[in-house]
Amino acid sequence: MAGKKTNSGEKSDTRKVKQSGTRRDFDALRDRRMRAAEMFAAGRRQIDVAVELEISQQTASRWHRKWAAGGREALEGAGRAGRRPRLDDAQIEVIREELLKGPQANGFATGVWTLGRVAIVIERLTGVTYGPTQTWTILRTRLGWSRQRPARRAVERDEDAIVTWRENEWPRIKK
Repeated sequence: MAGKKTNSGEKSDTRKVKQSGTRRDFDALRDRRMRAAEMFAAGRRQIDVAVELEISQQTASRWHRKWAAGGREALEGAGRAGRRPRLDDAQIEVIREELLKGPQANGFATGVWTLGRVAIVIERLTGVTYGPTQTWTILRTRLGWSRQRPARRAVERDEDAIVTWRENEWPRIKK
């Protein structure tokens, strides 16, 4: 049994626990918590669980507290990371349908969507206010849309005149 000498000469029962690099594999994390629940039910100590499952002592302590209060079900986990989205899938679908109608159908003067305009539509439909960053995240991740920039070319643009100028006038000016 590995121990560490304290200043008083006694051995403490603290052990170095290797931190695992697993972060977002929710099934693996759940399996590890369920294994810990089995070990707690079998009477194993928190330090033994921490060493065997390669988790920190603080995590083992937190899991033990949850297990003692609610059993295996308390260690099931949420199955997701982060905060729950403020808009559900049905609301996102309503937003998609409204955005596909176009900006002018939504009361805007021009036919170009901006993040501010999309945020206004989202707020009007759902009552949820988003800033530009969150609006872009909704467009990109929840709707699967990408940024599209309109071509900024004048309708009157004459390609032949541009080529003629580049071949004749530019060399004369460049000298």
